[in-house]
Amino acid sequence: MMRSRKPTLPGAAGYRMPAEWEPHESTWLAWPHFRDDWPGKFEPIQWVYAEIIRNLARHERVDLVVNSTESERRARGVLEIANALSDNVVLHQWRTDRVWTRDSGCIFLKPEETQENSGLLALNFQFNAWAKYPNYKNDAKLGAHMAKSAGAKIIQPFSGEHRVVLEGGSIDVNGHGTLLSTEECLLSKIQERNPPMDRTAYEQMFADYFSVQSVIWLGDGVAGDDTHGHVDDITRFVARDRVVTMIEHNDRDENFATLRANLGRLKAARTADGRKLEIVELPMPRPVIFEGRRLPASYANFYIANGAVLVPVFNDPNDRVALNTLAELFPASEIIPIYSGDLIWGFGALHCMTQQQPRF
Repeated sequence: MMRSRKPTLPGAAGYRMPAEWEPHESTWLAWPHFRDDWPGKFEPIQWVYAEIIRNLARHERVDLVVNSTESERRARGVLEIANALSDNVVLHQWRTDRVWTRDSGCIFLKPEETQENSGLLALNFQFNAWAKYPNYKNDAKLGAHMAKSAGAKIIQPFSGEHRVVLEGGSIDVNGHGTLLSTEECLLSKIQERNPPMDRTAYEQMFADYFSVQSVIWLGDGVAGDDTHGHVDDITRFVARDRVVTMIEHNDRDENFATLRANLGRLKAARTADGRKLEIVELPMPRPVIFEGRRLPASYANFYIANGAVLVPVFNDPNDRVALNTLAELFPASEIIPIYSGDLIWGFGALHCMTQQQPRF
């Protein structure tokens, strides 16, 4: 009896997740509609989105997901007033629960230039709202919608017989075989995404689906992080062997020891080709607290677009340090500050709300 052939996994077929600074076809966003993400602060959020879209659309296409006909009407009205509606903004009417596209959307892969493959792939991981919230059934379908719109072949990653849960904010890549993540997010029993998977299983999955040969495991994320340890609030690749990482200088702050420990791990880490990392330190903003709760305000949640870097700022003295540092790291890009003091009440900022579609 003839057995069916096991499909070739993306890593073995020469596919990889490009680094964020590689050319984009577009940026995916979802228009805000779930008021409970910003209780008492929902109205200003649509204007923050308009500012983000206005700036992004000057550099690349924006694929904007709207939840309904009414949501589309509202979005168009706000974008029109904010001078943010242009031919570079394409609207898609799909139902969503929330707007954190980095985590609920698919992750696009492209083949190495030496590979003659048919086009983009889309890794459509299972989404379960950070193993915390009940409202995710529509968001769990978003990745497939995005992939179909992009003309990408959908791949559902598995580890053994288990379909993998993974959010885009829990990883960061250099595009050349090295990936950052945290133990708090992927290996903790709190908000546990994949009970069957251990460190070895994750590393094998990253090799199989992302073509990753080196995983740099950091420890914990920042205080107030609702996702329980996403790496995009603490450390980000900005070049093949260069990272920026958040540092807290106040030794009485609850982030002090955590971020120092992560710095130590980065100093000991090596990329897939054996290089030491060049580490650029960014200071944390002062704690942002609302209704007695500390929020995950961090400059690391920036987003790299074509010719621009959008940076969350918080009316803090360290805003200027972060903007100047990123301007030095991206000298050919426009550095765009986006006030995120209201946005962060939703426990996410610029990187959490965006997902890049690479140019093919």
